[in-house]
Amino acid sequence: MPKVLISDKMDPQAAKIFRERGVEVDEITGKTPDELKAMIGQYDGLAIRSSTKVTKEILEHATNLKVVGRAGIGVDNVDIPAASAKGVVVMNTPFGNSITTAEHAIALMFALARQLPEADASTQAGKWEKNRFMGVELTSKTLGLIGAGNIGSIVADRARGLKMKVVAFDPFLTPERAVEMGVEKVTLDELLARADFITLHTPLTDQTRNILSAENLAKTKKGVRIINCARGGLIDEAALKAGLDSGHIGGAALDVFVTEPAKESPLFGTPNFVSTPHLGASTTEAQVNVAIQVAEQMADFLVSGGVTNALNMPSLSAEEAPKLKPYMALAEKLGSLVGQLSTGAIDRISVHTEGAAAELNQKPITSAVLAGFLGTQTATVNMVNAPLLARDRGVEVREIRSEREGDYHTLVRVSVRTADGERSVAGTLFGDQAPRLVELFGIKVEADLVGSMLYVVNEDAPGFIGRLGTALGEAGVNIGTFHLGRRQAGGEAVLLLSVDEPVTAELLARVKALPGVRTAMGLSF
Repeated sequence: MPKVLISDKMDPQAAKIFRERGVEVDEITGKTPDELKAMIGQYDGLAIRSSTKVTKEILEHATNLKVVGRAGIGVDNVDIPAASAKGVVVMNTPFGNSITTAEHAIALMFALARQLPEADASTQAGKWEKNRFMGVELTSKTLGLIGAGNIGSIVADRARGLKMKVVAFDPFLTPERAVEMGVEKVTLDELLARADFITLHTPLTDQTRNILSAENLAKTKKGVRIINCARGGLIDEAALKAGLDSGHIGGAALDVFVTEPAKESPLFGTPNFVSTPHLGASTTEAQVNVAIQVAEQMADFLVSGGVTNALNMPSLSAEEAPKLKPYMALAEKLGSLVGQLSTGAIDRISVHTEGAAAELNQKPITSAVLAGFLGTQTATVNMVNAPLLARDRGVEVREIRSEREGDYHTLVRVSVRTADGERSVAGTLFGDQAPRLVELFGIKVEADLVGSMLYVVNEDAPGFIGRLGTALGEAGVNIGTFHLGRRQAGGEAVLLLSVDEPVTAELLARVKALPGVRTAMGLSF
């Protein structure tokens, strides 16, 4: 009989479900890391919330551990690379507290609009300062939604019920999905200029970090009120403080901070600032939901091998895994490449397999493409939840098989459709194992997609490669590999260079200044 340890306080429904599914369970909470190390070796599964830290050291003592289940979304307290190296599946419950988090954002919006915390403190102090607290109505105001996924769509629905106008910025939001949600899809700059209230519902990634930077906060309407129940780090807290002090920002409410627990912050005590201690998921209903979900997922895995909402493992049978593993690695890289290079809303992704690839199970390959594509914007995406996330964003997914062989024995092609038309990338396996890019937006080019890379589109002209090499040398950038392709002599050429360090904004500016450069971007794999 599998054995699970519940190491954080969790709703009793979790233990009940484990026992009903034939899993032995111990509920032992509040243990120190050393105490957890001493006992973890006897368990097949570990069910946690946010208190238990599943570190590399803990995992080294987990000799029998097969799965870690996080009752909630965030897995910052789990060393996922160490778990993967150990062969431990890490699961979360990404949709169990969506309504609760959305409602908390709405509650904070009301608190800002009517200055409820300050009014409460004043009244309870016996001051009765009725004329001091002049609020604003939400009706007819414009709510700017940064992130229109599961939680963001719920906030939009509630805001529309309050007769607010909702504008949304989300690179993955299609026009059709925007119509379905009843929101207007806009650019980030348009949202900043028009919104009376801004609420964030996007994960923290390299692309979204400080999305409300000092520069972007300066673009907002005077008197704007800002709410963040998503992740600390989406807002430049120092710039937010300056905006509140100057009066440009009319109010801000944060449930999340860059550093948590936030025992100190320059924002504390600032007028028109409201804060809560990461309460987005803190309702009775949400805690019951995530407890039930994590127990069901872990029990299914331990008893029957089913995998749901895994962050480091696709849904695969034991027989399929060895054959599909290199194809999924190729598919994820192609998805990531097209995601990083594409601009504008994408409403359709097509995955076309040819030759040997067409004889395999298509679903894991497609899921790997979606995981790579969505992973450029979404922190917790994986091959299990990627199809659901794509569907939530209104992205149509097509699978096409062609058993005939073309130029290659096996080929995976990923095409995306945007307002600018359809673009595709293609790759193959060398030696049936090594992923290799062979076509980029119609240009033949062979390249390994690894580490940090520089992507350049330029006019094919003599001397360009020399000028580029000189510019990189002057910037102290070492080239690992160099891949070149072109449509025709004197036409458009593409360069893919692997470099030893991440591509910086300064390096991109230097490259873009070279004569003949049409596009330059940094890529990461």
